[in-house]
Amino acid sequence: MAYLLFLDESGHDLKDSPYEVLAGVAVEDRDLWNLICTVQASEESHFGGRYASEERELKAKRLLKRKVFRHARQARPIPPARRRQLAHTCLTDGATATREQLTALAQAKIAFVEDVLGICERFRCRVFASVVDREAPRSRTDFLRKDYAYLFERYFYFLEDRDELGLVVFDELERTQSHLLVDQMSRYFSHEGRGEVRAGRVVPEPFFVHSHLTTGVQLADIVAYTIAWNVRVGKMTREARRELDPFGQAVTRLRYRAVREVGGDPAFSIWSIAVIDDLRPRAELRQRT
Repeated sequence: MAYLLFLDESGHDLKDSPYEVLAGVAVEDRDLWNLICTVQASEESHFGGRYASEERELKAKRLLKRKVFRHARQARPIPPARRRQLAHTCLTDGATATREQLTALAQAKIAFVEDVLGICERFRCRVFASVVDREAPRSRTDFLRKDYAYLFERYFYFLEDRDELGLVVFDELERTQSHLLVDQMSRYFSHEGRGEVRAGRVVPEPFFVHSHLTTGVQLADIVAYTIAWNVRVGKMTREARRELDPFGQAVTRLRYRAVREVGGDPAFSIWSIAVIDDLRPRAELRQRT
């Protein structure tokens, strides 16, 4: 048996998002196909068909943006069967969409995301993430970014506790970026002490997939967006969007808590969402002092 960790990012364009988030959803291989089928069935149940298409990607910024919540509040909750019909019509003929159809689609989007996070919990998925403040100092080195290293550390602890191996699946990047990430991961897992240890559980070479074709990456996108805009743990002090509270609470329940000996404490808790206030590695910080 093995786990697959589907990864995606949110807020790395440094535009509106209060935080940059690298997030992953881990699912056991034996559960993966059933999870995919259940998520797709939910998509059809809420939208009367598949929301994703060649022109439309299943992205959190479409499903959970502020405008969606404004539209959803335009009327009282629409009964599910009626809502599905109206949402489907809105998706297939958006140019002539009525106010009621737009309201139904917005309510369907919110209900779908709530359902998806519940599905993740039912299939025992676990969430891993590295959160970086948008104003955090950046590294100028070509080493594996600290947010990746922190996330892989927590994924390793999870796999170690289960005595399992883990694969890593990324949303496909531009080709040059993909090669760079592969090289950085190879060096981290092959030539750095901690990385070499973690290679015993985490397969060092990642897989790259198209996010609009891969349900697992779509789940990671929803998780990353929700963490950036709502989840607040540790040193995360930026304002949260309160309308996302139910989703933030659902994501928080998917965290994993590892217990390790740290600093003389034999029962130190290491949560799977790490908050990083400085992306510079120790070697770079020493050079600056």
